[in-house]
Amino acid sequence: MSETRLVNKDGQSLFCRYWEPSDAPRALVFVSHGAGEHSGRYEEVAQTLLQCSLLLFSHDHVGHGQSDGSRMVVSDFQVYVRDCLQHTDLMRARHPTLPCFLLGHSMGGAISILAAYERPNDFSGLVLISPLVGLRADVATPFRVMFAKAVNYFCPSCPGGSVSPSWISRDPKEVKAYTLDPLVFHDCLSVRFGVQLLDAVARVQAAIPTITWPFVVFQGSHDMLVDPAGAQLLHEQAPSQDKTIQVFKESYHVLHKELPEVREAVLNEVREWITKRLA
Repeated sequence: MSETRLVNKDGQSLFCRYWEPSDAPRALVFVSHGAGEHSGRYEEVAQTLLQCSLLLFSHDHVGHGQSDGSRMVVSDFQVYVRDCLQHTDLMRARHPTLPCFLLGHSMGGAISILAAYERPNDFSGLVLISPLVGLRADVATPFRVMFAKAVNYFCPSCPGGSVSPSWISRDPKEVKAYTLDPLVFHDCLSVRFGVQLLDAVARVQAAIPTITWPFVVFQGSHDMLVDPAGAQLLHEQAPSQDKTIQVFKESYHVLHKELPEVREAVLNEVREWITKRLA
């Protein structure tokens, strides 16, 4: 694994990671991480996909991990999408004959969907793990949504909700690792960031009727951070002829860091799904 930096169009430095196979790569895979975390948490995903000669690359989103920007602050959600496309453009230019896939988790799933919506011909398919397609109804109640949008006008930096590490996974080791990771954001999310997530959900749902590219979505039935019904909505309403959904019973949000049997199943399914589309 190698590390470098990429400067985005706002002049902010993004911390980048690259996992390159020892032999000639068969395809490119951009990994888009979730809110509050960083690209370093995808080492196991990368090692699994390296086994089939895939070249993975990623960066810490603005305001995340080791990238520039105030923590969990972004001027517009579109910045995440724009930076994703900038990075994939760079790698596709370096490897013009290789197909490129997007792998997105949670907020990174929303970023991936919106990037593919803008450039549907650039990507050979999407792997979506617990994608942000909808927020849980008991969290995003009509009153809370209205209140958050009102507060955002006069106090966008006011604290909103926070993420409990226990919602991440049923594996105590993974919960502990998340809790102790200094690059993970552990404070309250701002109201502004919450409103941006709401806007992103609306954009993703508006894009669903246009989705014709291949995708696979993995979802935990007991996810407490995104609405599991969002994955079903995506699968049912997208007109793509190559779409798959797999729901893991009783599993939480970060499926690639769930209990060992779930984690192994997800990683194997991701590997097989991509390699079948390279045959």
